Amino acid sequence: MNITIKHAAKDYLAGKFIAGQHLFLALDDGSSKYSQLGGSCAIGNKWQIVVADAPDADYALPVVNDAGLDLTTGEEETMYLDNGLVLDYRMGALALRADSGILDGAVTVSHAQPQTAGVTQAIGAKTC
Repeated sequence: MNITIKHAAKDYLAGKFIAGQHLFLALDDGSSKYSQLGGSCAIGNKWQIVVADAPDADYALPVVNDAGLDLTTGEEETMYLDNGLVLDYRMGALALRADSGILDGAVTVSHAQPQTAGVTQAIGAKTC
């Protein structure tokens, strides 16, 4: 899998991690162990870049990129990714798009904190 990381996105990410850390392109829709959401009505359209000190066997698929980042993703994520992946930073947010269109216009960056099995966070009073 390949992704083009635009210069602005590379500059933005440079302030979010240090050399030697690993980056995972992960879903953030309640289905990923790194997701901070308790669930979502929009499975597959919420993404995050997870910064970790060590690799994760569940996120071992390399994402070849032109920015030289140690970026990987998981098998579960691949069903939502398309050809022509591009990560850009525009209007104050990371945007992930592909040949099919915008996958997420507000990709978050978080540090690895896998959820404990069976524990989720609610969004407001409920999740959908």
